[in-house]
Amino acid sequence: MVRCAGAARCPGEGKHVVVQVREYERADGTKVRTHSRWYPGARRELTIFAVISLAIVGFGHSGGGTAGGAGADERLPRPQQTGVYPVHFPGWDKQPEPRPTPTVSYPIPWDRSR
Repeated sequence: MVRCAGAARCPGEGKHVVVQVREYERADGTKVRTHSRWYPGARRELTIFAVISLAIVGFGHSGGGTAGGAGADERLPRPQQTGVYPVHFPGWDKQPEPRPTPTVSYPIPWDRSR
């Protein structure tokens, strides 16, 4: 009635999380279809693992956002503006705009009707 889901590959009968139950008929005549269920005790083990994992994540990130290990009562400096935007360099307004330079040095015949 009960067999391992991977019995062809695993010799450890009954030591897996998922157990495959074949179709059978109960004593009162009720037919039970083929289904799978968790191995007894697997649900409890998974619950314990989930609670421990959540506790590690919860306690691991409870620092409160202090930077560089500073104490809770130590005041951190406020950010200040360090530059002036937009950036202008001296002499930019006085220079003429650069003219485009040709990319080729040979003449290109544009009149192609000849």
